[in-house]
Amino acid sequence: MTIPLTLQDFLEARERIRDHIHCTPMQRSTLLGKEIGARLHLKCENLQKTGSFKARGALNKLMQLEKRGRERGVVTISAGNHAQALAWAASVTHTPCTVVMPANASQIKADASSGYGADVVLHGTVHEAFAKAHELERELDLTYIHAFDDPQIIAGAGSSGLEILEQVGDATVVVVPIGGGGQIAGVAGAIKLTNAAVRIYGVEPTGASTMHQSLAAGHAVQVDSVQTIADGLAPPMAGELNYQFVKEFVEEVVLVSDDEMIDAMRLIFSRAKLVAEPSGAATVAALLAHKIPLRSGDRVVAIVSGGNVSAEQFGRLIAGG
Repeated sequence: MTIPLTLQDFLEARERIRDHIHCTPMQRSTLLGKEIGARLHLKCENLQKTGSFKARGALNKLMQLEKRGRERGVVTISAGNHAQALAWAASVTHTPCTVVMPANASQIKADASSGYGADVVLHGTVHEAFAKAHELERELDLTYIHAFDDPQIIAGAGSSGLEILEQVGDATVVVVPIGGGGQIAGVAGAIKLTNAAVRIYGVEPTGASTMHQSLAAGHAVQVDSVQTIADGLAPPMAGELNYQFVKEFVEEVVLVSDDEMIDAMRLIFSRAKLVAEPSGAATVAALLAHKIPLRSGDRVVAIVSGGNVSAEQFGRLIAGG
């Protein structure tokens, strides 16, 4: 399969959304860098609009939606970060929006989606929520917006990769979390099409290793269940298109445990003064556990992909409770 995006697609996506999103900070962390034995920078997507990188792809998608689609409205299924991002992007583009979330979704993410103006439907398991979203798509004649397996979503996500190259021009390694694969597809595509020498590594939870399993199987896979505290990295499948980007551009996908992500959350907070949700801490977790192969002199960028965690959950997790 030929990768369906060019560097020009990524550049145009960045320009399209530039006035509505943040160029997120790049924070050097000397103390965490000492822990991994390399110069380390944190790309703070937890400080993006809606608290995660997802705003980039959602807005790029809706800004290119045809007039009838905007008038009828959109629907999606998400554990939370994409739901919030699509709800926000819909408010920017004046598009009616419905988001379906599993019944056990984070209340803070459900409330935020509603606050941006979306109709929020809490429904069943993650598989049942997918079915419900497609049911609403048919019944209400809505446009279904996939959370990750979509070229325009990927192109929007790739805008952060272009920022990384500008902010850390000598970066040699970029580490990216993986849920369905939209972010790593975009970041890897934008970076590799600009500078093929940069090494890209992906990180998944051990209990939601769909991309890791996909690479082993030679095709995108779907799993029956996932078990991880990182709800942002827990879709039950890898995207078909995202798998192709990972196969083409990513060096390796490594796995981290929930405990390793919690330890990373704690250290990111205490040493870098940043709040990361478990998904957002996955990259630092992999680096601290020395699961990313580093070379002498490497300049590493770890994406902190989101910070949407309630004060109660954050305090409980970093306190070890």
